[in-house]
Amino acid sequence: MAGHSKWANIQHRKGRQDAARSKLFSKLAKEITVAAKMGDPDPDKNPRLRLAVKEAKSQSVPKDVIDRAIKKSQGGDAESYDEIRYEGYGPGGVAVIVEAMTDNRNRTASTVRSTFTKCGGNLGETGSVSFMFDRKGQVLYPLEVGDEDTVMMAALEAGAEDVETTEDGHAIFCADTDLNEVSNALETQLGESESAKLIWKPQTTTELDLEGMEKLMKLIDTLEDDDDVQRVTANFEVSDEVMAAL
Repeated sequence: MAGHSKWANIQHRKGRQDAARSKLFSKLAKEITVAAKMGDPDPDKNPRLRLAVKEAKSQSVPKDVIDRAIKKSQGGDAESYDEIRYEGYGPGGVAVIVEAMTDNRNRTASTVRSTFTKCGGNLGETGSVSFMFDRKGQVLYPLEVGDEDTVMMAALEAGAEDVETTEDGHAIFCADTDLNEVSNALETQLGESESAKLIWKPQTTTELDLEGMEKLMKLIDTLEDDDDVQRVTANFEVSDEVMAAL
């Protein structure tokens, strides 16, 4: 069971979603503000903003929160955020990528480093683990949109590279630079997707036992709890037996 697609299931099972909801909303709103500030405040003219708004809607962020985040980007007092990537190893030698948006690089670097150390991992240099991942666009659809063949045909016509169908739905992958184009093309054939975003897709995965998984969960949860951290990706794999025991 590949980790990058199962983390949400683990969190859901642990009942963490409600507690993390307001934090997630603020992170999605921050991405919208940054995207709108970097380009046009109109999502139709700004691909990054369009994808950020789409992702926020897929997580049920209210429309007024989205509108407020776009307006905030146009104000003279809009904060300036740096986008930074941290890389390192978690418990069991799992590769971890941390993507952050911060107005204080020193604070964020210090917090991320100490979190890795406290949770049995170690922070490396930029590039120390990202070579084990591919930067891809990912578009998600529920199983109901069609069978595997239908979705595969639509994906290939849209310019995608690959489709993975599991019990959770269809995950369509494309080159990172093609995400907006592929996402738009898929919408004309399959309708509105559940999510369209850039991800780090592991080339290989590391299988963890129950103890290793519990340690890794502590690391990822602590990182995700930080307001500066936007998302965390790890190349772990976990068996159904371990998943059931968590």
